[in-house]
Amino acid sequence: MQELKDKVVIVTGASEGIGRALVKALAPIGCKLVLTARNQQRLDSLAQAISSNSSHQPLVFAADITDPLACQALISATVEHFGQLDILINNAGMTMWSRFDELHDLSILNKVMQVNYLAPAYLTHSALPHLKVTQGQIVVVASVAGLTGVPTRSGYSASKHAVMGFFDSLRIELSDDNVAVTILCPDFVVSEIHKRALDGQGNPLGQSPMQENKIITAAQCAQMMLPAIAGRKRLMITSLRGRLGRFVRLIAPGLIDKIARKAIASGH
Repeated sequence: MQELKDKVVIVTGASEGIGRALVKALAPIGCKLVLTARNQQRLDSLAQAISSNSSHQPLVFAADITDPLACQALISATVEHFGQLDILINNAGMTMWSRFDELHDLSILNKVMQVNYLAPAYLTHSALPHLKVTQGQIVVVASVAGLTGVPTRSGYSASKHAVMGFFDSLRIELSDDNVAVTILCPDFVVSEIHKRALDGQGNPLGQSPMQENKIITAAQCAQMMLPAIAGRKRLMITSLRGRLGRFVRLIAPGLIDKIARKAIASGH
């Protein structure tokens, strides 16, 4: 992972889940980290947790990246503090857990799209001038739900499909600038995001519907992601069923529908 040493890396959604695990995985490599999320207290605790295991003091910047002005401020603070930006990891996200015909609060669709798609688009737009200078990299944490439909996750799946389409398009636009675009598609991961998933009324579930002993941890997921980030890969899918599903869907789409239905029903 020497390719990542001394790189200036922003990680959004760093306060918990995959984002927090990525920060803990990147710190020992020697990255110059910028930790951002809305929760200042959890960011401060993370900065303290990695301080003994990192050669660089991280920059903590609490922000709501659904606000374009906050995105601009985050990028400006990063460049002012470290002098440049090498890698932007768009990880922050939220989810929902409801059949569409049982969805009473339609604003959920807007919230999920705002956080999962528009926020990384806003932040990436602010970061691009600096990433072009360093011939850097944009990393986005999408999902296997961005590759196929998933029952009870219609709004979430739609937002991740939007992410896939946006960043695939952006990769082509940036090819002459030598700015890499890496899309990471995890399967189910043990994360607080499931506990905060919105039900049909717009309320957090409060507990994860997943069988967490049967899915990978955020730390395991982060370790799987590191080689793809270091290698500036185009796409990384963490699960075998996700990788196979891309191709099976072309010849047996009904089978993939059954697999998705079963995965949700079993919680893993």
